Amino acid sequence: MDKILLVDDNVAVLDALSLLFEIHDYEVVTASTPAEACQAVNYQSIALVIQDMNFTSDTTSGEEGKVLFNELRKLNPHLPIILMTAWTELEHAVELVKAGAADYVAKPWDDQKLLNTVANLIDLGKARVQSHQLARQQHAYTDAKDAADRVGLVYQSAVMQRLIDMAAQVAKSDISVLITGPNGSGKEKIAQLIQAGSALSHKPFISINAGALPPDLMEAELFGAEAGAYTGAQKTRVGRFEAADGGTLFLDEIGNLSPAGQMKLLRVLQTGEFERLGSVKTQKVNVRVISATNANLVTDIQQGRFREDLYYRLNAIELRLPPLKERPDDIAPLVQHFLPGRDISLIALKGLEEYAWPGNVRELENACKRVNVLKPEGIIELTDFCLSPATLQTAAPENVQHSNDISRATLQQVMDKHEGVIARVAKELGLSRQSLYRRLKKFGIEY
Repeated sequence: MDKILLVDDNVAVLDALSLLFEIHDYEVVTASTPAEACQAVNYQSIALVIQDMNFTSDTTSGEEGKVLFNELRKLNPHLPIILMTAWTELEHAVELVKAGAADYVAKPWDDQKLLNTVANLIDLGKARVQSHQLARQQHAYTDAKDAADRVGLVYQSAVMQRLIDMAAQVAKSDISVLITGPNGSGKEKIAQLIQAGSALSHKPFISINAGALPPDLMEAELFGAEAGAYTGAQKTRVGRFEAADGGTLFLDEIGNLSPAGQMKLLRVLQTGEFERLGSVKTQKVNVRVISATNANLVTDIQQGRFREDLYYRLNAIELRLPPLKERPDDIAPLVQHFLPGRDISLIALKGLEEYAWPGNVRELENACKRVNVLKPEGIIELTDFCLSPATLQTAAPENVQHSNDISRATLQQVMDKHEGVIARVAKELGLSRQSLYRRLKKFGIEY
């Protein structure tokens, strides 16, 4: 039910208008002072306001109404406001209509005309709000897409769009983010997206893989080390926290950090303070931390492998990046990105979409690199990707042979089945149009 706010210091006017609108299924809120009106608009969902121009006895200038109108517009620029005027205030009413008031009505009013005006303005107001929301959503989508393009994120699936929208929103704050997902799925790209959309985009972005170094070297990588702090440390080493001061530090595979490293990391997250290995001098930094893991940290906490207090420091918000097998719509654009300008058979694309991709996007990228080396020219078939037979599920229908073994009879049969519609024939046979045309020409089949 649409809610109308009536603002007038005359009780009789409020009662008459309230009765008129209530019997026509509107919810009515009344206010007798500008302060009450502003409070109602600030705390309630008001669809339309009808306001008087004067609220003090013996005042007819309309200045009070003008002030109230401007205050309401500040609170809600899209709120339709009808001015209730006497003829002496008409000049002010016209001025406010030019400034954005929806309409003005002279006292005494015509009930039916006022009802029609209110209904039209409420519908128009809803349409404007929806249009404004759509524009904001489109603007947010464009911003997120631009940021994704800048860091080289290629996707088409709805699940990735939702994740990127959330990452773009999170980027505007300084909150700690934990990105979860399997190896090779693109967690570092999401971290780069967050950093690129943040106020720290022009500051350092330092990344480190906590699973790539042994525990005794990881602490030196994170916090630095003085010369002689450990065997082979011949000079002072600047740690990643120090290098990232004022910017963003991306800690990948955080679940592999040693207990001692976890304790030091927790301290620097809590206080911004740390010491290099072999030093008693405390240093202070201001760093936003984005972390990532392919492990189940909740399970690691239960089994005593990861500190619970550190987990909650890192995981103010979690972004889950799904494995590639859960977003098959991303396969085609990724293949086009890794193999630009190459022709790929439909049966090959379908096979790639049904493949399990245990190595995720990284495995797909490597498979495309193999294709470029082993088959630099020609139409790419599924076998050209050299995928693991254990996880490969061919997309070819059982009754369709490999494209190189298609007989004239099979080709003619499929052409007759689809009445010569090339797109349908190519799809069933798993061929590109160019490949189909070549076979039709080879067998002398008209098309």
